[in-house]
Amino acid sequence: MTVNDVTTPVGNPYQRIYEPLLDERDYRVAQIDGTLPKELTGTLYRIGPGRHQVGRTLLHSIFDGDGMVSRFVLDGTSVHYRNRYVRTRHFEHGQRSDRIRYRGVGTQISGGPVANIGRLPANVANTNIVNYDGGLLALWELGNPHRIAPDTLDTLGPFDFDGKLGFLGAFSAHPKWDPVTGEMYNFGLDLLPTPRIRTYKVDRAGTLHRLATVPMLDLAWNHDFALTQRYLVFALDPLIPDIPKVALATHSFIDSLQFKKSKGTRFLLVPKAGGKPRIVEHEALLHFHLTNAYDDGNDVVVELVRFDTRWNEVRRLTNAVNPGSPESPQFPESRLMQYRITQGGTVIERELTDRSVEFPQYDWRRSTRRHRYSYLSGKSAGATVYDSIIKLDHRTGTETSCDFTAGSVGEPLFVPRTPDAAEDDGWLLALNHDLAEHRSQLVVLDARDLERGPLATAWLEHHIPWGFHGTFTRRRHSADAD
Repeated sequence: MTVNDVTTPVGNPYQRIYEPLLDERDYRVAQIDGTLPKELTGTLYRIGPGRHQVGRTLLHSIFDGDGMVSRFVLDGTSVHYRNRYVRTRHFEHGQRSDRIRYRGVGTQISGGPVANIGRLPANVANTNIVNYDGGLLALWELGNPHRIAPDTLDTLGPFDFDGKLGFLGAFSAHPKWDPVTGEMYNFGLDLLPTPRIRTYKVDRAGTLHRLATVPMLDLAWNHDFALTQRYLVFALDPLIPDIPKVALATHSFIDSLQFKKSKGTRFLLVPKAGGKPRIVEHEALLHFHLTNAYDDGNDVVVELVRFDTRWNEVRRLTNAVNPGSPESPQFPESRLMQYRITQGGTVIERELTDRSVEFPQYDWRRSTRRHRYSYLSGKSAGATVYDSIIKLDHRTGTETSCDFTAGSVGEPLFVPRTPDAAEDDGWLLALNHDLAEHRSQLVVLDARDLERGPLATAWLEHHIPWGFHGTFTRRRHSADAD
């Protein structure tokens, strides 16, 4: 998709979920409905594309907006908000120019293939933010993380683990931690010089070690993975880059992906301790996000959100920002599914909910082991965007939710009440964009009782554009650092 110079249509409140927040704020939240739990102290960080434009030139892909970090400091009685853009090359260019210079994942530079050939997508650092080595990393699929100062949110620059990330420096937006060892695991996709998946382990000292590198001539685009006590678990759907389209730059990167159903999905199991990776074939699936995974005897069990929408429709939705028309966003239909991969190579599929959901979360202390509860954003009856927070009890099959009228709800993060609290004994933190007020709320729910509604709702003075992921730390920001 090519950029154009148009103005954002006004009048449909559901289109406002992508509206930019161009300025950077820093203030104590004045309006809090309900009562904040006194034990809930720490800092919540969220990230997403804060603006889809270069100067006045509008972009249309959710993947190409400049990364904006939002920070919420909770002290048990108040909330302090600050936001800062990640100072990537793409962002700095947009501060100086109205003309796009860098190619995006879904955006082509004006001028046709000649203007785009040989150019990789610009790193906009907009997909996830994680705690690392006393600071933060802002992550994006196809390049280096950016280090972020946790107190000021200043950008400290790209980070490549002392040059160990390889040729393209790709480091997925969804690293996973082993809660027993404290080690971080991740992967990167390389199209050049040969297509392959690189897998990594980062030890507690911060040193990156390469695990298996898996060559794949028909390398699938992949966004996420899961971790068990023995394996890194990938579900590689048949989203295959059309190499001529990529090489000749006749299409954007997202438009160069083809869903080849006949190839099926491959479950890839990479041993954490080393050894030959295992591939198990299955019928074609389509997904972005996984939750948890665990070993069950010799079986491996993994959960993911499966789209019930065709790839062409999902791709169209990723390019639905600044549409120039009055249509509302229509988020894909999807379900949370479980897949059991047996030692003999059979894959057993089980539906966990028929409700349309995304952004799955759970108690991270249960990583690599069976978890009982999943928390997701999802749709209420008749909704076109995610307007609910949903909880699934996998043991009983019970499903509860908290629905928000005319809202747009993001990923719910679970925070345990204490380090040794039982699973589900804690709070869910989520952002809700109240579309009638065009303001965002930090919503605090009792994870054990979603139907009670919010314990506290902290109203911001503005909205936060629709975003992706985040993290929480018990460390509280020092106001003196500002």
